[in-house]
Amino acid sequence: MDFFQLDEVERRLATLKWSYLEFLRVPSLSVAVYSLRAGEEDRQQPHMEDEVYYVVAGRALIRVADEDQAVSAGSIVYVPARVEHRFHDIAEDLTLIVFFGPGEGTASLEAGT
Repeated sequence: MDFFQLDEVERRLATLKWSYLEFLRVPSLSVAVYSLRAGEEDRQQPHMEDEVYYVVAGRALIRVADEDQAVSAGSIVYVPARVEHRFHDIAEDLTLIVFFGPGEGTASLEAGT
């Protein structure tokens, strides 16, 4: 079993230059914390894996394909593989837990790309 405390993972993230920290990876799943500041631009690109976001804190909009949805603490958003998506109009600093299935970056390896 692996066990994580969000506050400890966030402390690790704060020491990095990046706003993203993967803290669990197994072949079928990866989990990370993703942090965006109010007003910041989310520059992510579509992923080859299915993805679920759990909003721990903050408020923003997320656009998935051509649909916008307001999110705040407690929101859960599913994004299918290869679908364009990003957070925007970030009103309060966002803390997100991101789940990829299979693990991020592994779907393209399985497909041979």
